[in-house]
Amino acid sequence: MNATASLALRTKLTPTTPVLRAATAALWRPEGLRQRYVRYLAAMHPLVRASVPLLLRGAERCAERDDPASRRLAAYYVRHAEEERDHDAWLLDDLAAAGAGPAAVPHPAAVELAGAQYYRIEHEDPASLLGYIAVLEGNAPGPRLADRLAEVTGLPGGAFRTLREHAELDGGHLDDLHRVLDALAPTPARQTAVSVSALHTANLLTRLFLSLAADPGGHP
Repeated sequence: MNATASLALRTKLTPTTPVLRAATAALWRPEGLRQRYVRYLAAMHPLVRASVPLLLRGAERCAERDDPASRRLAAYYVRHAEEERDHDAWLLDDLAAAGAGPAAVPHPAAVELAGAQYYRIEHEDPASLLGYIAVLEGNAPGPRLADRLAEVTGLPGGAFRTLREHAELDGGHLDDLHRVLDALAPTPARQTAVSVSALHTANLLTRLFLSLAADPGGHP
């Protein structure tokens, strides 16, 4: 077991933390928050909708490699896909409770986030998806965020299920990912693939949040 693999990933991501926190703070500032929160839900829906297909495709590509580490990773992806199933429906319910619906055109940054992972799965190393998951799970909403947003926006409680559920679930999911990564004992090349994917994901997620925070339409 390579007990330092998850630590190495966290160390690589450390410089991205203050940048992402600043983008998140801008996203959740009180001014105009009601409309911005609805845009956030609409932007996140296509991203979350892509999660299960990405995980299952990652599992398929791992299975094709037919080595013990890849088989273990395939099993993790299948298990995590079941954990993520129907979360896109939560977002649709949140949008409906807020009096809105899904975006007619997906946010470009959301498309880039998911699309980059398809490329890495198909043409690089399917383990790269671990870096993507680490960033998304590692930047989960805080436990009090949903209550604060409900108070500021005046939206009904039913508009915040996704935030509430992920605030509770994602910490455990991240711990599970770190255990899986350490158990894989990744080669230097595989560790690099995971780290590069994570850094790219952090950059794109920051761009998404800043775009939603800055522009009334939510697009760059």
